[in-house]
Amino acid sequence: MTHDDATSRRRPAGAELPLVGGPPAERADAAQNRRRILAAAAAMVAERGPDALSMDEVAKAAGVGVGTVYRRFGDRAGLAYAVIDDREVQFQAAFLQGPPPLGPGAGAPERIRAFLHALVDRTEDQLGLLLVAEMDSADARFTEGSYELYRQHLALLVGRIRPGADVRWLADALLAPLAANLYGYQRRTGGMSVARVKAGYDDLLAGLAPGGGAAAP
Repeated sequence: MTHDDATSRRRPAGAELPLVGGPPAERADAAQNRRRILAAAAAMVAERGPDALSMDEVAKAAGVGVGTVYRRFGDRAGLAYAVIDDREVQFQAAFLQGPPPLGPGAGAPERIRAFLHALVDRTEDQLGLLLVAEMDSADARFTEGSYELYRQHLALLVGRIRPGADVRWLADALLAPLAANLYGYQRRTGGMSVARVKAGYDDLLAGLAPGGGAAAP
């Protein structure tokens, strides 16, 4: 995803934070090229796995010059995040304006728990692409994709149950276990199940909940 893509924001009615990650307004031919490139990249990942993602081969499959792919997405990490972000808008809408407990209407502890559990599921589903993106660029996790929106969302909720706390640090700490390399190591080498990762989050959240009690059971 390009810098312009990352900073393009749309605030749905009733949402606490704006959606991010969608493509900015663009010419029809540029939009068509973007769709073709993302479709080619998604097909390559589906057929051959994330490690096979190649800027040159995506350009050939999409019928565009490789320079177009690099100008649009920057590098392989940017292209991988763009494929991920193409699937991101529905998730953002769910936690910003959807029904509780993920969306507004539930208490902050319940919303944090629902958000992190949902993010575990998304990390599991997209682990291969996330590994490609985060390994190709040391800062990609923080500069591409929706990390800053996730951070702001968690900071807002943590601030409601821990006024005066360093909410940005706590938000980073809650997101840290879902860095692709750590999550992948726990799942593939450590043999940890998705349920175990979620249970670990519940233990962490017990210390954040008002009175030190657990978040929602």
